[in-house]
Amino acid sequence: MLSRRGLLAAAALAGLPRRALAAPSVRLGSLPFGTVAWEAALIKARGLDAANGFNLDVVRLAGNDAARIAFMGAQVDAIIGDLLWAARLGNEGRAVRFIPYSTSEGAVMVPTASPVRSLRDLVGRRLGVAGGPLDKNWLLLKAQAREAGFDIEAKAEIAYGAPPLITLKLEQGALDAALTYWTYCARLEAKGFRRLIGADDMMRALGATGSVSLIGYLFEARTVAEKPEAVAGFVRAARAAKDMLAADPSAWEVVRPLMGAEDDPTYEALRREYLAGIPRRPVADERGDGETLFSVMARLGGERLVGAGTGLPPGLYYDGTTG
Repeated sequence: MLSRRGLLAAAALAGLPRRALAAPSVRLGSLPFGTVAWEAALIKARGLDAANGFNLDVVRLAGNDAARIAFMGAQVDAIIGDLLWAARLGNEGRAVRFIPYSTSEGAVMVPTASPVRSLRDLVGRRLGVAGGPLDKNWLLLKAQAREAGFDIEAKAEIAYGAPPLITLKLEQGALDAALTYWTYCARLEAKGFRRLIGADDMMRALGATGSVSLIGYLFEARTVAEKPEAVAGFVRAARAAKDMLAADPSAWEVVRPLMGAEDDPTYEALRREYLAGIPRRPVADERGDGETLFSVMARLGGERLVGAGTGLPPGLYYDGTTG
């Protein structure tokens, strides 16, 4: 038999809303080296998930391929993904919702004393490209080179590779320039390398009206429909985490151990680039520029990159509705 105290506790619990008893979970796929781990750690440390009516369950994944497999197999509710891949899924009948995550992309990096000062100076040079022939940064660079009147793939000596390898080869002098991802660019800047041209510059040269998020949080449309309040709470919590990192220096005490920054210059460079990439534009502007860049990359990458779609599918960008 319950004691009087037990009966009172049971009565109090019975009076609570169901949501208070068991907040719905959002399972977020996170790579050990990705910046999503920074944001997730802050959400948990500051209780931003509970404050927004859900429980954030972080699922550690080994890499991008594992993240896509987990997402497609419904082992996680959300991952960080590429706008083009999300569009391809939507155009093939698997509706996905895209929430802009960051405008920080890659850049072409060169040694400080390099004679390479412009895009055309890459002609005849050894250029490393992180990723492969269909990497979106590479497609953007090729498109801008074409706008400038030359075929960079034909005029430069191109070497593809994983970002750590491309970065190492640039540092060793085996490459004259490297097109790599923003976190590697930040680390190179901390070592004295300089940025020749960034993806943001490329996108604007190709018709974008502002800084564009080509990566975002991805949710299946059915997940949004099944637990709309949890997804909306996640979006609010992610935004709050970004705002904290932008305004509260103490928030970085949670994040710094996850950054792998071996010294203060590297930490400051990573912090600066992360903050510079926080999306600030209305979704309508993001979608407009997304359409423009989709057309450019579809022409260069073809069906291997974007599938059979001719544009971004309707409803791709999350707008707070139920699916």
